[in-house]
Amino acid sequence: MDALDSSRLEHLVGYAATRASVQLKRSFVRHLGPLSLKAVEFSILVLVAANERVNQKQLGQALDVSPPNMAVTLDRMVERGWVLRERCSDDRRSQRIALTPAGRTLAARAEKIAATMEDEALAALSPRERATLIRLLMRVAAGTG
Repeated sequence: MDALDSSRLEHLVGYAATRASVQLKRSFVRHLGPLSLKAVEFSILVLVAANERVNQKQLGQALDVSPPNMAVTLDRMVERGWVLRERCSDDRRSQRIALTPAGRTLAARAEKIAATMEDEALAALSPRERATLIRLLMRVAAGTG
């Protein structure tokens, strides 16, 4: 079977980003799948590890996850023993999210695996090209491309 002519798509950023995203998701599943960790859970673990006083609303905003979906995800993470919810002393309506010892261990392990995954996925790029790619993608994501 002949390969499809995709030249009319290859100049489109959305097409390139989607193709790259598919490859990165496959790599994530291959590397982090054995930890039974979803991408959003990985991101939450890393954010909570780096931000000790983070609340559920902040996590949702940072990851563009709706409040109901964030609540369900955190419920699952609480059940697995990775995080706990703590009432904020200064605002009883708000809940801070904290890592359990198991969550802290998992976050550290997952970050190491993710670094290896990124090295493999971006092996064709120089360190400078990697930094440029990340910087440009973050600008596009922020809407300031």
